[in-house]
Amino acid sequence: MTENSNRENDQWKESPVGQGERESAGLAAGNEVGDVGKRHGYQVERPGSVGVNQSGDKSKEWKLIEKLVSSVTQEQRRSRRWGIFFKSLTFIYLFLILGVYFGNLQDTASTNSGLHTALVDVHGVIAEGEGASADTLVTGLRRAFDSKGTRGVVLRINSPGGSPVQAGYVYDEIKRLKSLHPNVPVYAVISDLGASGAYYIAAAADYIYADKASLVGSVGVTASGFGFVEVMEKLGVERRLYTAGEHKAFLDPFSPQKQDEVQFWESVLSTTHNQFIEQVKKGRGDKLVDDPKLFSGLVWSGEQALELGLIDGLGSPGYVARELIGYEDVVDFTPKPDPFERFTKTLGASISSTAVQLLFQGQFELR
Repeated sequence: MTENSNRENDQWKESPVGQGERESAGLAAGNEVGDVGKRHGYQVERPGSVGVNQSGDKSKEWKLIEKLVSSVTQEQRRSRRWGIFFKSLTFIYLFLILGVYFGNLQDTASTNSGLHTALVDVHGVIAEGEGASADTLVTGLRRAFDSKGTRGVVLRINSPGGSPVQAGYVYDEIKRLKSLHPNVPVYAVISDLGASGAYYIAAAADYIYADKASLVGSVGVTASGFGFVEVMEKLGVERRLYTAGEHKAFLDPFSPQKQDEVQFWESVLSTTHNQFIEQVKKGRGDKLVDDPKLFSGLVWSGEQALELGLIDGLGSPGYVARELIGYEDVVDFTPKPDPFERFTKTLGASISSTAVQLLFQGQFELR
């Protein structure tokens, strides 16, 4: 019995080979921990040297280990934060791609839809680079007229006006498209405001409608700026300006005005005003009432505009589509910028707009 018991106990004893493997594994693990500690600026004692310093203060070793664990944890947290950041960027990028994709699908669906009333928005300032630029509006109008299901086009207008050049481009394009599609009527419907250059565009339509409280008209031209001559004199600042051409700097706000230059600039405004009046008369014809104030730059309510012949009736875009065109299904052909373009424009629009206004304060607009 005793011999058998001893044999059984011997079976559970670790062989010299097993002891060596265990010691080697422990030494390797200790070396790895030591290397990690060195990377974080800590000196960690390896397991092989523990026996030499067994009488040392082991609490110091635990403090070092705790610091090491804390540093590793902080690294892991930083890695997680960066991971979340890059995942968020990837998500935003995919979202923008999907927005562009579904936007294109919507444009295709609009073009291939059944019989409908086509809608094009004229919203905001009419100027190059804005939502109501000639490029944007002309693109929308061409899509609307080219759609086989279009039975009428509605220009939904809410704009204070803007560039006479941009408004003229749109006016001419409406006239051209009408000649190519004589059976497609064009209605301009003014919501809150249809003034100046916006009314210039509306005059190209077959019919103009507005709400009774809408503001309509303002057929005129304006140019504005500031003069700082006296301010500079009080500050003791001397203006030094060199030009080639007698009147090259006639719009300079830091130089005194000359009467002949003022008269010249007023003649430019008057010429543009007459062009505006001529286009309105072509568009409205005999509907206009003979009133000297009609083209004075005044703005009228919808009810007053109806009496003056500036509009044909009172109604909303829905009313026009349903009751006049006869197709209540409305398809919007207004070009929409893709999400990425909208984001970049938002970042730079205010800065660029302010810079342009400061550089070209004398540029005139239809108002």
